[in-house]
Amino acid sequence: MDAPAETILPYEVTLHVRDNCLCLHVQRAARALARRFDEALRPVGLTSGQFSLLMSLNRPDPPKIGEVSALLAMDRTTLTANLKPLERRGFLVVSVDPRDKRSRRLILTDEGRRALAAAYPYWEECQAKLVSRFPGEDAARLLADLQALS
Repeated sequence: MDAPAETILPYEVTLHVRDNCLCLHVQRAARALARRFDEALRPVGLTSGQFSLLMSLNRPDPPKIGEVSALLAMDRTTLTANLKPLERRGFLVVSVDPRDKRSRRLILTDEGRRALAAAYPYWEECQAKLVSRFPGEDAARLLADLQALS
């Protein structure tokens, strides 16, 4: 059955959304950037997401799962699923918080620190190549704009 004419969006609306939707373009850019960083980090066997997750654990005190979840803008279920392969590889340990038995802390192991240290030069090179594509302060402005959106 055909939809009534008033419920059909004209193709021009589709083109308008395609050309102006912030969400669409940020998602496309995020996927393209992730592919570049995935390729750059391939020699050390990490994905860009794994690198970001491990980097979020590289701090003086082991963070709680909720802190990492908030930093990465990831729900706890997705974060937990992403932790498992890194935990199996010995890069991190999930531990009960000694001050609050209901909470879990994420501890970066020595093996995880070594993996992160090995990956960092690859990340740094990829980051520098991408930043160099922007004239002047455009890369810094883009980063600030993205931080404002997130």
